[in-house]
Amino acid sequence: MKAMSALTGLLYAALIAYLGGWYQGYWNGNFSLLLLILTTVTLAYWLAERFHFQPARERAAQHLSTSDTQRRAALAAQGIQRVDGDVEGARQEILRQPWWLDWTAGLFPVILIVFLLRSFMFEPFKIPSGSMVPTLLIGDLILVNKFHYGIRLPVINKKIIANNDVQRGDVVVFRYPQNPSVDYIKRAVGLPGDEVAYLNQKLYINGKQIETKSEGEFFDEDPGSMRYRPRFTEKLGATEHQILVYPVPPNPIVKLYDFPYNENCKYTLEGVTCKVPAGHYFMMGDNRDNSQDSRFWGFVPDENIVGRAVLVWMNFGNLKRVGGIK
Repeated sequence: MKAMSALTGLLYAALIAYLGGWYQGYWNGNFSLLLLILTTVTLAYWLAERFHFQPARERAAQHLSTSDTQRRAALAAQGIQRVDGDVEGARQEILRQPWWLDWTAGLFPVILIVFLLRSFMFEPFKIPSGSMVPTLLIGDLILVNKFHYGIRLPVINKKIIANNDVQRGDVVVFRYPQNPSVDYIKRAVGLPGDEVAYLNQKLYINGKQIETKSEGEFFDEDPGSMRYRPRFTEKLGATEHQILVYPVPPNPIVKLYDFPYNENCKYTLEGVTCKVPAGHYFMMGDNRDNSQDSRFWGFVPDENIVGRAVLVWMNFGNLKRVGGIK
């Protein structure tokens, strides 16, 4: 028992150290992997409790009760009817689950439910940057539908059951191709086989310019901006949404990294034109001139897709933000 208590204490110390280092930025955490490990470890404790520790405690408690009954019967045979002592308290103490099982086996059902919901159903995210303004603001807490594009195995993200295809205009969470441990959120602009061009702040898909409608100005509260920007309504596929642009074109778009199929992209002073390869997508932020996206680092492979953003469920600084995502 002492060994198990010490082992559990060591595991909790390792968990606290891992979370602390993650919070302090010493390393990138992988919450999916962490949940899988926690589920596996607590399952092992739950099985040990169910088939070993609990039966052992029950046998010990039963032995105590049987011994007490036999002692009382022997004393009664000698004419002693009144016997001091009540073993019920001791029996309950024997049956009591030790802390190291209560904090492991006892947590298994909760952790399992969280693991299943987060892996196959819905996952919460927090918007960390202004690349999707005005659709999503910094601090928005969003919910991502993970089964919309198919069922994927947790951690390795391999699709095992197909569902809906990514549609042009969807707001998608995906693993950043340059660093898959980091999640990004952008809008799907180009589908496999599309030719996507962003020239002179205008978007073209398969040679056709995507029309926009002026919606006045929007005050961008991003600490790096803090200014009014022209706001437009744009329609991609069946999705109508808003975008922001700089009033004056920013610096030319340049390739930041060599990426798979980079030969499919042509960079000029006017912008960039790319042919989307099979099994890949071209993603862009709605804050068009303040977003590092596929224009700069390339295509997103299908295996990097995490899910479709569907809901802002909270923004503690602005409760009016709660609602569906277009």
